[in-house]
Amino acid sequence: MEIRRSTFFFAIPLSLLLFFFLILIILPGHFFEFVTTLSAASKPRFSVQTDRLRTKFFGENHPHFAVGATGVIHRENSTERTATRRMRKVEEDLAGARASIRKAAAAAEDEDIERSSVGDGGAGYDDGGGDRYIPAGNVYRNSRLFYRSYLEMEKRLKVYVYQDGELPITHDGPCKDIYSIEGRFIQELEHGGGKFRTHDPNLAHVYFFPFSVTWMVKYLYTPLSYNLTPLKQFVSDYVRVVSTKYPFWNRTLGADHFMLACHDWAPIASKGNPSLYKNSIRVLCNANTSEGFKPRKDVSLPEIHLFGGEVPPKLLSPPQHNTPRNYLAFFAGGEHGPIRPILLHHWKNQNNNNNNDDLIRVYEYLPKGLDYHYFLLNSKFCLCPSGHEVASPRIVESIYAECVPVIISEGYVLPFSDVLRWEAFSVQMDVSDIPRLKEILSAIPEEKYWKLKEGVRAVRRHFTLNQPAKRYDAFHMILHSIWLRRLNIELN
Repeated sequence: MEIRRSTFFFAIPLSLLLFFFLILIILPGHFFEFVTTLSAASKPRFSVQTDRLRTKFFGENHPHFAVGATGVIHRENSTERTATRRMRKVEEDLAGARASIRKAAAAAEDEDIERSSVGDGGAGYDDGGGDRYIPAGNVYRNSRLFYRSYLEMEKRLKVYVYQDGELPITHDGPCKDIYSIEGRFIQELEHGGGKFRTHDPNLAHVYFFPFSVTWMVKYLYTPLSYNLTPLKQFVSDYVRVVSTKYPFWNRTLGADHFMLACHDWAPIASKGNPSLYKNSIRVLCNANTSEGFKPRKDVSLPEIHLFGGEVPPKLLSPPQHNTPRNYLAFFAGGEHGPIRPILLHHWKNQNNNNNNDDLIRVYEYLPKGLDYHYFLLNSKFCLCPSGHEVASPRIVESIYAECVPVIISEGYVLPFSDVLRWEAFSVQMDVSDIPRLKEILSAIPEEKYWKLKEGVRAVRRHFTLNQPAKRYDAFHMILHSIWLRRLNIELN
């Protein structure tokens, strides 16, 4: 009798063990959900690596499970596993790029890429082919770090372009006017055949909204209404569509997304979605810190006026470097914004000296018969005052003409200033110094002027739009600025 009773009590735990073992095999999902619920309730001090346990019990080919944000286990399919692996690779790419740049920063001085043949003007090193250009010289904040980060960008950066939206407001933009940079960037990224675009969003480091604010103004804005709500509404709707359709926006609330726009109203349009305005990378011509532009996350875009889609022929071949220039300074433009009226008040139509070397030519509108490009090419300094907004196409026009730009602005973050030392190829003047314009420019020593002019020549490639794009040109410099924000790193 004692033996039978012992056998009975021994059979009970054996039956329970067999019961749970059958549940483990037949209903693994429910078993793990049960375990997860118990774990959440008891709040254990240590966590178990469930991936290893899962492989040990069920093997590599068993359906994968993942714990969601709510703590409930759901079955993760092969597509989700692939997306997770690719997302991990993206983060590994970024970490690898940061490590490479830090290594370059710590390199010994004798490993500097600058060549002894390069002068102080900073023309860079190019052994005969433009594709082999190596940045060097004092026009760069740190040429070694710029070179390393640029190579890392070429090696790693992938951009995903959302396909949602229809022409003409999305996937298109102006290519033949003052806002040409909008359309040219979209066209190059989507149709240029470059290596930066990826069609797999899981491999992307950044995500691009391919809408044009200039075309929004053209097709959605009612002239003279001053009602910009349709612009903001379009941006709001676009973000809502992609955030509902894809998971990528919601992962970071837009921190790895960017928009690009050159129209003056682009900052206002970006307010259509608060997260885009606060978190996303906004690539803007109107880079005004007093209007919400944040240099650490946003990118300043050069305003490039392409007449008929091309650089004016006269600016393609400026005079020889040592050719004398007849005028000290030149400006021609309308009286709008807060700065230009002051400039025109003090210097409009004033020929200050019979000696041409000291002439300052300032016009509200250039008189008939006078050639705008002639004055650009024959002036030492070209005045670039802000108009309604801070950016001005005159800065890039001056660079093309190898005329030292004189930037008169307030709150303007200059393009590519993460990399370029603007003081090495331009003069920046306070608005309060406008009455002393001639005195200040005349006091610049001739040697310093020639160094500034050499600097202008050195940076021209960075402000040139090519078709197809070429290394270190404006398209690539814009991407590099975005790349730095994605890395969250400064090149000092």
